[in-house]
Amino acid sequence: MPEAPPAAEAAVTPVSRAHKLQLAAVMVGATILYVAHSLLRYRNFEAKGYDLGIFDQAVHQYSLFKAPIVPIKGVDFNLLGDHFHPIIALFAPLYWIWPDPRMLNFGMIALLVVTAIPVYLFSRKHLGHRGGLLTAAALLLWWPFQSMVNWDFHEVAFAVPLMAWIVWAFDARRYWLVVGLSSVLLLVREDMGVTLIAVGLVLAFHRQWGKAILMAVVGVAGYLVVTEILVPHFAPPDAMSYWQYTALGPTAGAAIVFILSHPLKSIALLFNHELKVLLWLMSFVPLALLPFLSPYVILVAPSLLSRLFNDRLNTWAPVYQYDAMLAPVLLMASVHVLSKIIARTGRRKLAVGAPAYLLILAFVCTLFIHAVFPLGRTLTGQNWTMPETAKAQARAVALIPDGVCVEAADTAVPHLVQRTYVGLHGDIGDDLSSWMIIDFNTDELGGWDPLSPQEALKRGKKLGFKVVTEDDHGIWVLHRDIPVNPVCSNYLPHD
Repeated sequence: MPEAPPAAEAAVTPVSRAHKLQLAAVMVGATILYVAHSLLRYRNFEAKGYDLGIFDQAVHQYSLFKAPIVPIKGVDFNLLGDHFHPIIALFAPLYWIWPDPRMLNFGMIALLVVTAIPVYLFSRKHLGHRGGLLTAAALLLWWPFQSMVNWDFHEVAFAVPLMAWIVWAFDARRYWLVVGLSSVLLLVREDMGVTLIAVGLVLAFHRQWGKAILMAVVGVAGYLVVTEILVPHFAPPDAMSYWQYTALGPTAGAAIVFILSHPLKSIALLFNHELKVLLWLMSFVPLALLPFLSPYVILVAPSLLSRLFNDRLNTWAPVYQYDAMLAPVLLMASVHVLSKIIARTGRRKLAVGAPAYLLILAFVCTLFIHAVFPLGRTLTGQNWTMPETAKAQARAVALIPDGVCVEAADTAVPHLVQRTYVGLHGDIGDDLSSWMIIDFNTDELGGWDPLSPQEALKRGKKLGFKVVTEDDHGIWVLHRDIPVNPVCSNYLPHD
């Protein structure tokens, strides 16, 4: 009788203690690198109000059992009227330990790192222990995870392990678990209902017709309830529309008609900018295009296509957090196809060689291509020294008293959220703020419709602000002597 291949043995053998320790070592190593990079970014004033400050204000309010009112978005702005992500309230207990935005990043890092577990279990079944361990390590060093750590907390962090466990559950034929995990995605973001439809399509591939229909119904219903009822309920009356697919049409219905009636033009929109092409190349070429041969690629289609059809250029760039929820699915889809190739060709060395190649590629790129693999800045020591501009920002933040209203530059906001009512310049009206921090080292100061430093300074002087600190490495602090509004002093508890 021929000897069973390593993958076949792994599929039926429980994970040994030694193998668990090896996986834990990989996860601990990634955690150390992630935490170090995150803390250095925060210290160096690279973290921003968009999005770390926004989520800090929301989760901090949840921890106080209040509605997620976020001054960074505007006075009395309920964040559930912007995007629907009640799942972030799960991080509220972290703020009972330490009410600080860095806690959100620690939580996000935990979500990313634990994603290695379903990826390892899935890959171990198909490639054996060594292949599985290398695949998990490659994922943790791959560019989408690095991008997410580099851009701080975002609600999609919760979707990352969920998507990985969904693929694992498919592979284990635990279809009700697929249904349950997929339903949780509705709490992550308002557009996840479309992903549930994709889950239904994969269930149909597995001939789970009833569950496929259930997922499609739940996905459509969830999307409509959230976007047509819940988000409008919480949104302010003058809230802007988030329809940003004008290349397809003015409404969702018009977009569907356009896609169906002009399929070639629709496909062309997915490749009509160099950033879009780069995103395709970076997502699939290093994986040898293998995900396209797996039905699991359907799971990433809603998120990926919605970004590429979007009008906003920054959704196309492969440097933000959006790709993190796709990465484990694409990697597991590659493993799925690779295992079939090995079974048909007998080339068992691919079970270790392929994931080893990806890990080596990730490591080399981390050392030399920091624009896409930003954790290399921490590995090589480039961000260990605190810049003089960051020291100047720290001095400016130290001048701001607790419990006041502040308008601040985007990079100063995360350092003020834990003790002030802080918004971006021009976003909390003209009457609340008594302090301003303006950063002339940047072209714009952050927000949906950002002011330039020159515009902010002119506005501040018009409102009666006086200069406290002038041009400290480009950082200005302004103050006006007005009573602290209760809106500001009551926003957070103070000792």
